[in-house]
Amino acid sequence: MSLFRTKPVTQEIDSGLRRCLTATDLTLLGIGAIIGAGIFVLTGVAAATKAGPAITLSYIVAGFACAFTALAYAELASTVGGCGSAYGYSYAGFGEIIAWLIGWDLILEYGLATPTVAIGWSGYANNALVAMGVHLPPLLLAAPGAGGLINLPAALIIAVLGTLLAIGVHMSARFNAAMVAIKLIAIAVFIGVAMFNVNPANWHPYMPFGWEGVMGGAALIFFAYIGFDAVSTAAEEAVRPQRDLPIGILVSLAVCTVIYIVVSGLLTGIVPYTTLNVSSPVADALLNLGHRTAAGLIAAGAIAGLTTVMLVLYYGLTRIFLAMARDGLLPPVFSKVNPVTKTPLRIILVSGVFMALVAGLLPIGTVAELVNIGTLAAFALVCGGVIYMRYSHPDLPRPFRTPFSPVIPVLGIIFCSYLMYSLPLVTWQRFFIWMALGLVVYFAYSRSHSVLAKQH
Repeated sequence: MSLFRTKPVTQEIDSGLRRCLTATDLTLLGIGAIIGAGIFVLTGVAAATKAGPAITLSYIVAGFACAFTALAYAELASTVGGCGSAYGYSYAGFGEIIAWLIGWDLILEYGLATPTVAIGWSGYANNALVAMGVHLPPLLLAAPGAGGLINLPAALIIAVLGTLLAIGVHMSARFNAAMVAIKLIAIAVFIGVAMFNVNPANWHPYMPFGWEGVMGGAALIFFAYIGFDAVSTAAEEAVRPQRDLPIGILVSLAVCTVIYIVVSGLLTGIVPYTTLNVSSPVADALLNLGHRTAAGLIAAGAIAGLTTVMLVLYYGLTRIFLAMARDGLLPPVFSKVNPVTKTPLRIILVSGVFMALVAGLLPIGTVAELVNIGTLAAFALVCGGVIYMRYSHPDLPRPFRTPFSPVIPVLGIIFCSYLMYSLPLVTWQRFFIWMALGLVVYFAYSRSHSVLAKQH
């Protein structure tokens, strides 16, 4: 049997999922996943430790990498049937083993990113409770390794979001839209206040860490852009996937990149970049300027923003898990969709329990870089998939075509590879360990149990 057996490219399946997401819903899902930890936490960290005021250049570099990748995603989303995401595209384009590795990689990304954001959410939520006079016991605010018993708010928010996802994707989309509106209002408040408090002296020196710092900042903040694959995982629940997915991917990218550049420029303009290495840099910057009401609104926006990030990442994890189980690469018990809610309840429950335990019991430090290397690898492969499928399936209908191909996909591969090169050695080591474990699982179970194996 070939290592690179592929699925039919235009495979249409009755997944049991409900098609109810419009282009607007998908755009808001993208914004929900992209505008969150990146703007409310990582912008400050990256500016203080990596790029300085040149964090704006970091976002431009990351934005270009995402723009090239988004165009590649849009073509594959409009062309390849079945499940979306880099996993589905890789299966159709490169074959089973590559698809397995990307799927295994995406499970790591989403499975770690969601509880990591939950821990950040817990800090913001506790600050809000303290402001209202509610004081939780310290033992319930930190993991055992961090001086506590359990990070209860972090575990509970994952449980709440799991319940919301179990009810149905339509309800989840409505909730996401409301939270996106709140955080966009909060960002508008910040821009309105900050633009009148800029001190140009804070932008000097503009590039204190040199170009290497700019690229290091771009590699760190790339965590924010994981939302693109989350949008593509909604292929089977989109009303018109060939039209709506490209719109959702490209519009959410454009909106979020502009917001990131504007906010990062203003943030480093109102306070010295050296003061931004804190858990809530945007709110703290406004507090330092004496704008307590605006800082409170930013904190509320941050809570909403982090909530939508978790919701969309949790959603993406369950849909990738479902696709892999349906293909036989994971146990078939997870391939069932509840006939009433039209959601994969078993996957939602199992993954939710795991992520709640991670968020509540493990003192996770900065795992953004580990998540980023997987995201960049998946993005590079999607760009390669466009080039390969133009060669292997030249006559395939393509409602959306990546312009200037293969130049745009090649640039996407180059940008993503350069950002991966900018990540620390320890990140590469952890990434290779996880992927080696994935190969063991594939050859021990997945290869012989896959649907394609049974067809040969």
